[in-house]
Amino acid sequence: MCVGSTYASYDSTKPSKLSSVFGICVQTRITARDPQEGSFVTNSVRDQLDRNLSEISSEIRSACERSGRSQHEVRIVAVTKYAEWPWVEELSQLHTVFGENRPQQLAERQLLLPDIQWHLIGQLQKNKVRIAVRHASCIHSVDSVRLLERIAEVASAEQSPRILLQINITGEESKSGFAPEELREQWERICSFNKVISICGLMTMAEESSNPEDARPAFRQLRLLRDELSEHPASTHNQLNLTELSMGMSGDFIPAVEEGATLVRIGSRIFAGLTADHSPQDSMAGNG
Repeated sequence: MCVGSTYASYDSTKPSKLSSVFGICVQTRITARDPQEGSFVTNSVRDQLDRNLSEISSEIRSACERSGRSQHEVRIVAVTKYAEWPWVEELSQLHTVFGENRPQQLAERQLLLPDIQWHLIGQLQKNKVRIAVRHASCIHSVDSVRLLERIAEVASAEQSPRILLQINITGEESKSGFAPEELREQWERICSFNKVISICGLMTMAEESSNPEDARPAFRQLRLLRDELSEHPASTHNQLNLTELSMGMSGDFIPAVEEGATLVRIGSRIFAGLTADHSPQDSMAGNG
């Protein structure tokens, strides 16, 4: 996954070109010159990120083997919400699918790194739809028919991100999303939007738990709901194919993959071992 061992040299006291946009000014050092030896040392941030991605990919490969799937069916959405900007720049040399929670931050970062696929994974309000449609390649968090209507109004042939419907499988009041029964009742209406925008899958979040296996029932229910809706006559009539299941984060992506996830949203595991001064450390905890 590493793109090579020969890196360009930058002055660590000057912001990079990308980092100066929108007033973001950070001191990004791609390599450092050893004052004693006069030689370049390896970028430890990129090395750490590469190791983390390799470990995650290995775990996904094993989960796919256990469940009779191909690893190529699963993509990692690297969640960058809490990541330092230099880490994000470094990660862009190793990975191409990123996820952001806030539409405004996604828009700013998409302009900084336009070759990256940017997924909006956080809650979307109607007044932020235009900016999301303009800058996101996929929106994971469409949680109502009214929001679908607004996206359909704004979307065009040139700017029309793929859409995932957020499902509140667990029924928690703290989570937004369609209840499964609500989705079934409104499915014909929802399918009609596929003529304007591309509805391509479902997304959910499991209840928080220190045991990843506790999330498995929610992930299984989402897969079964997807299978049920895929066979609905309205899906066929409107050529709606629910190919994507966005489920699983840093703490529970293994059962998610085993239950059929095609998109796993991983943040802390990717940036594990990094600290705010860009130096590796032993570990970094948390979900996402």
